[in-house]
Amino acid sequence: MSGCSHRFRPRGLCRGAALTLVFGCALATAAATGSLPQDPDPGPQTRAVSSTVAPVDRDEIEDAAAEAEADGKSVKDAAEEVVSRSGDRWGAVYDEREYEEFEQALDGTYTGVGLSARRPDGGDVTVSRVQPGGPADRAGIRAGDLLRTLDGRAVGKRPVAEVVALLRGDGTGAAEGSRVELGLVREGRSWTETLRRARLTTEAVTVRRLGAEPSSAVLVKVEAFTKGAGADVRDAVRDAPDGAGILLDLRANSGGLVAEAVVAASAFLDGGLVATYDVRGEQQALYADAGGDTDRPVVVLVDGGTMSAAELLTGALQDRGRAVTVGSPTFGKGSVQMPSELPGGSVAELTVGHYRTPAGRNVDGRGITPDLVVGERAQQRAETVLSGLGGGS
Repeated sequence: MSGCSHRFRPRGLCRGAALTLVFGCALATAAATGSLPQDPDPGPQTRAVSSTVAPVDRDEIEDAAAEAEADGKSVKDAAEEVVSRSGDRWGAVYDEREYEEFEQALDGTYTGVGLSARRPDGGDVTVSRVQPGGPADRAGIRAGDLLRTLDGRAVGKRPVAEVVALLRGDGTGAAEGSRVELGLVREGRSWTETLRRARLTTEAVTVRRLGAEPSSAVLVKVEAFTKGAGADVRDAVRDAPDGAGILLDLRANSGGLVAEAVVAASAFLDGGLVATYDVRGEQQALYADAGGDTDRPVVVLVDGGTMSAAELLTGALQDRGRAVTVGSPTFGKGSVQMPSELPGGSVAELTVGHYRTPAGRNVDGRGITPDLVVGERAQQRAETVLSGLGGGS
């Protein structure tokens, strides 16, 4: 975690900024279509897999990259081979363009067509959300439409993350203004739409009242912890009517900037510990700011797609007794990644440690079990709990 002294310095490699990225690698594969789509529950087998591995030796990966560059070979391929051998589940290697896209996603912008997709219950890939004003919205695509082909290739049983990458044009050099053809089905009618990718801004936090009464609870949905999301949560809590409870919806939140998750935690805490973490054996701690709202009832809604920084926030509010958690067990991504610069502008994100909740729980490979485990109708149950806590209807 030394300062930046290299020739090429992607934003985030300096000491202060690097900490905003260490828990956010899950965002790299999920951030793509606007609301960071994630299958709602990867299943207990996935959640049980621990990503505890021996850290990749930075000298080894840098030596392999330098050797590849000298031989005129792909630096990225050489680095990926080292990471693959290490068994680092969350390790990743990006070329310069890919890393720039990753950072833009963390800043809340992305290149895409403005739709989110998911595969409910192992069925067809379905449009789950259309970003207002985006290319998909302008073409008349709606939530619930089935996505069957991309550029003439069948979607089939491809993982949602792979479909997302195709929509973005990852690995093909596709950029803003490039075209992508979507084959869609709605109520038995099939058609194709050719869209141009655009630079779009995500709406990471949305706020709405859950009733018409003055004391009605407020739903705060956080899609991802991109830049500014923590402040948006804080403002939503401050602006909520007196006596209104907060339903904090972190379902399908794939993580993001840990600093934003800490700001969000500060909205509900009056200082104190949020999490601890280690970086190559060196212990560190994250603390909430003083002055948060400690009286308003809070329920946190989670599922198997709640990951990384979202789990950090969930664990803090649960351990500190500040919120009741409702839903299904979270994903279990509690490892810490940091970036290392490679020759030619590539960047390797390598696992260097793990974080723990204020009570010392290790989240990685285990996830967080909610106080009330609910499968179906989770939001309805969460609203009932919030009402029972005196948080309004």
